[in-house]
Amino acid sequence: MDYQYLEKVTDSTGIIQFAVLDKPNLKSGHTVDDNARALLVALNKEDERLALLYARFLKDSQRHDGRWRNLKVQERYLTDLDSGDCQGRAFLACSIAASCDLGEVNKLARGMLEKALPDISQLEFPRSRAYALLGLVRCTKLSNYESGAAVKTAQEFCDDLVYIYDRSKGRGWYWFEDKVTYCNGIIPQALFAYYSLSGNRRVRNIARDSLAFLCDNLFDEGYLNIVGNKGWWQRGKRIPRYDQQPVDACSMVLALKEAYLVTGENKYLELARLAWEWYTGKNTNQASLYNRETGGCYDALTPQGVNLNQGAEALLSWLYSSQLMQSLESEAGGSEAAAIPTRC
Repeated sequence: MDYQYLEKVTDSTGIIQFAVLDKPNLKSGHTVDDNARALLVALNKEDERLALLYARFLKDSQRHDGRWRNLKVQERYLTDLDSGDCQGRAFLACSIAASCDLGEVNKLARGMLEKALPDISQLEFPRSRAYALLGLVRCTKLSNYESGAAVKTAQEFCDDLVYIYDRSKGRGWYWFEDKVTYCNGIIPQALFAYYSLSGNRRVRNIARDSLAFLCDNLFDEGYLNIVGNKGWWQRGKRIPRYDQQPVDACSMVLALKEAYLVTGENKYLELARLAWEWYTGKNTNQASLYNRETGGCYDALTPQGVNLNQGAEALLSWLYSSQLMQSLESEAGGSEAAAIPTRC
């Protein structure tokens, strides 16, 4: 896999948020959102230098109360963008890093988890809680880690997602809210993960039904057709098709991977592969989001083609999806294990 662009958009602080075409825009700063994603990519890459760099950015961004300050620009943190999603993503990244074999990265991640856990229960929104729920499930499996609080908060978050699903669902609408927006796969993914911990069949059924609802509507043309961010998909209305974001394709890959690992059903593996192919041209524009020349990923699929800027979020979504699909294809061991080339 080609990591040249990852190196290009990473400086001594961490990964830079935005780019103008393929030129990193240092004025855009560095975010916890992106460095949390970058940490996961570096861990899969088994790159200790980069993993430690991104982990240190997360450590430096964490406040004494355990919450993370999301955006750092010119050595200053802008605290008005410290979203719940940022907290959940950072917590999830730390929960994965806390089980890695890289000594200092592991130590940093565990320290951040200990500091963040008491406050993580304060997250309010469904996606924020879903990110954190995935992290909490992982925390319960860490050795030398007190998991009682993690189990309690995980159950609370899961119960809340079940509650809002029951409140929102209706005929032809099997979702948690009255609109489908961004990173939608994270919610069924988190519920599948919680089912693997609890064995709660009601949770498994909601995960299955909500993911089926997404798949029935987003793969209806034979390829992944992501909900566009121009108004999102309002209940009872048509799905807007632009702009489509790379992070949403990654979210579908992750959800389908989780479903496959939990159920063993090959249909999820096939759909995960199809979701990954969105990046390489199997999409409504028949346009590749992956730039073979730079190693980057374009920021969006637009009515005109693609947004030619190649920022961190798009790049990391592409790299992480590709890493996961390579691993998944290899584990599946089927005849198509080489479907994703080693140098994408």
